[in-house]
Amino acid sequence: MTGIISALVEAWQELRINKTRILLALVGVALSVAALTSVVGLGNLAREGFKASSEQNGGRAATLGIGVFGPTPPDQQKLEEAYQGVIDRYGITYYSHSDQAQHSFQSPYGVQQVNLQLVDPGYGVIHRLDVRQGGWFAADDENRLAPALVVSEGFYNAAGRPNLTTNPKVQLLGTQETTAVIIGVVPDQFPQAPPSAFMLTGAADRADISSGGFSQFKLWVGDDQAEALKLAITSDLQRQFPGMQVQVDRMDYASYGDPFATVQLAVGGIAGLVLLLGAVGMLNISMVTVRYRVREIGIRRSFGATSQRIFLGVMMESVVATAVAGIVGVMISVAVVKNPWIQAHIAPGLKEYPGFPVEAAILGLGSAVLVGALAGAIPALVAVRIKVIDAIRF
Repeated sequence: MTGIISALVEAWQELRINKTRILLALVGVALSVAALTSVVGLGNLAREGFKASSEQNGGRAATLGIGVFGPTPPDQQKLEEAYQGVIDRYGITYYSHSDQAQHSFQSPYGVQQVNLQLVDPGYGVIHRLDVRQGGWFAADDENRLAPALVVSEGFYNAAGRPNLTTNPKVQLLGTQETTAVIIGVVPDQFPQAPPSAFMLTGAADRADISSGGFSQFKLWVGDDQAEALKLAITSDLQRQFPGMQVQVDRMDYASYGDPFATVQLAVGGIAGLVLLLGAVGMLNISMVTVRYRVREIGIRRSFGATSQRIFLGVMMESVVATAVAGIVGVMISVAVVKNPWIQAHIAPGLKEYPGFPVEAAILGLGSAVLVGALAGAIPALVAVRIKVIDAIRF
């Protein structure tokens, strides 16, 4: 232990003496570590942003979509009983119907059309919806006399931005005029999106709002159970609806693997090559430093310094230098990844950003130390092979 500490102290002293000589090489190593660590950090941030956006569209991993089709539509009551049986049998916590409907509502600017999505309370959890004002549906909202609506920003603006506490009402027109209540507002999916809203399936039935006829039933299950449940649910429904086509498919973004893995691997490879170039520069500087220290090494050998001590001292000089450069590189990467402007542009769909990944910092610092060890091993071997008499005469 004492030998290692003394080698570290000696390496630090040599770095202070030769600091000008190795400064440029360390700058290259620090920038390479910053690039490598930033790739991992930004990749993690982009993955989380993509995940949030994808979950809003397709559902969390793993979301199963169920549909039963045939020459004639299946009996709705029997189908609902079959869905309820699936929920009870497999202990599903979050589930939802999903259907579309076109309807009209009275706005301060006249009658406007709205795209209604007919869902159940579990839809908000499955699709990770971000409710900016108010809240999402509760389990008892289906029993309201005035149907509850969770509307988009476009709908909210078209309705005159009513106060959700004092005057959240809006008139739905059609065969049956209905007074609905806005309980929440979600952001638009894209700029200038047309008005849209969510309504509970049972409330839509009582308001005589007809759906588009493309109803789907969704379940959020464990990622490791998705394939087994997919086969089991298909078999169950096929027995209950013989002669009909049963479709049970994953709808979430992770159904075909990680979409960011290949891109992040490629960019990480490029950063690794940059780090390798920094290692070559460090190797050249270390070789030059050893050549200037030939006489010193010979004198130390003549006073009894062992080959192991000379090897460790020369190599640790490089390792300590690159470790310091690695710490600086990681600090630069943290400043880049946690920059609010970068976070907002890399992951615009996130409301709360993840912390800087520890594995990225470990990878960057570990790579720097490895580069130092490799760049210091060759000069250390050269130093060990120097003959004492030749070194003293140098």
